[in-house]
Amino acid sequence: MTVLSVDDIRSRVDADFDRILDVLSKKIALASISAHGITGEHMKRSAEFVAAELAKVGIDAQVVQSHNPDGTPGAWEVIGSHIVDPNAPTVLLYAHHDVQPVPDKAAWDTDPFVATTIGDRLYGRGSADDGGGIAIHCGALHALGDALSVNIKVFIEGEEEMGSASFIPFIESHRDDFDSDVIIVADSGNWSAQIPSLTTSLRGNTGVDVTVRSLTHPVHSGQYGGPILDSNTLAAMLISSLYDENGDLAVPGIAADEPVGGLQQDVDEAGVRADAGVVDGYELAGTGSLAARLWTKPSLTVIGFDAHPVDGSFNVISPETRFRLSLRTAPSQRPEEAQAALADFLRARAPFGAEVEVEPTDNGMGWAMDPNAEATRDALEAMREAFGVEPINQGQGGSIPFIPELQRIFPSAQVLVTGPEDPKANAHSPNESISLYGLKHNIITEALLLAKLGK
Repeated sequence: MTVLSVDDIRSRVDADFDRILDVLSKKIALASISAHGITGEHMKRSAEFVAAELAKVGIDAQVVQSHNPDGTPGAWEVIGSHIVDPNAPTVLLYAHHDVQPVPDKAAWDTDPFVATTIGDRLYGRGSADDGGGIAIHCGALHALGDALSVNIKVFIEGEEEMGSASFIPFIESHRDDFDSDVIIVADSGNWSAQIPSLTTSLRGNTGVDVTVRSLTHPVHSGQYGGPILDSNTLAAMLISSLYDENGDLAVPGIAADEPVGGLQQDVDEAGVRADAGVVDGYELAGTGSLAARLWTKPSLTVIGFDAHPVDGSFNVISPETRFRLSLRTAPSQRPEEAQAALADFLRARAPFGAEVEVEPTDNGMGWAMDPNAEATRDALEAMREAFGVEPINQGQGGSIPFIPELQRIFPSAQVLVTGPEDPKANAHSPNESISLYGLKHNIITEALLLAKLGK
């Protein structure tokens, strides 16, 4: 079997890069928006395109339609494999071919479905999330060619942006297509376009719907106001009781973790403020490293609040208020445990004895990589060789529920979360883009990693 050096792989990726960009450009043009219908013909065309491109780099790929838990038709998925040696390690490559909608094309500087290169970045919806992941896999497999020394399995999902409702049923019915030693999930990002990262952790998620009630019906605020507080005020008091004076969540039983594998570099506060559009004068809440506050400590957000609009309001005391809390949990904590602790706290802190009803919503487990796994060491070494700099690993504050599900179903597999994004990618937002420098070096990294895993 051919053995390739780092320079060999770099030269192959350089020579193939125009083809890779053409593949990515054609993928962007397909406008595979799963929110427009995961069973739609546009999603089938997208899956067929990806399967055809994988076939060109040696994968025996096919398009299969999944089914939802209730048996109804689900997403168009792409699965495939290339077996080089039954005794060799097996690596599963994951990405997704569906993309986010574009609610307002006017918010874009370019046509979101026409790949447009400006400077070092290629713009278009799905260029980074997750057409970039597909491009990385295709580019790495092409670079290795007949030097590939691991068995490859591929799963390109068709409904990641819609919550992956059929993901678990699909895995359960296609276990052999997923069973592997290492799983590479190319759906995250790097510290910057020039500095690579492994994603070390993902927070879990849970939530509750809360109803606060002080009256059985509305009453006049002039006649009864004073001793009777309106339900909106009581709800605000209840919400504020969840935090201490520093802005840390102060609910017994909700855990907080430190960054997995240690913190190599804290997140830049100025960058966070600029990226999030934080107003001048607002002080960031919480204590500890900013990285921990963003990645591994719990966060609670009021994502819905039912109240009478200002326009058309009148002088009555609101009898009942309903709001929804979204809780991002520490990677190590079971979301059901955190949800129960939150519900118990809310019921016990009812302001002035108001009625507080708590209804649980969905749960998703967090995830943390094994920093000492052999595959982790191989990935970091591949990043150093490809980018020529030391990686800076990072957690993610968001949740990708299927990753812990994969780990649960295949507990012996080592999971690596990589990806094409960087802080300027604007995934899910107008002017989404991918760094061409980052894309090329991510491809080189994955090719080197696959070569190392084959040893």
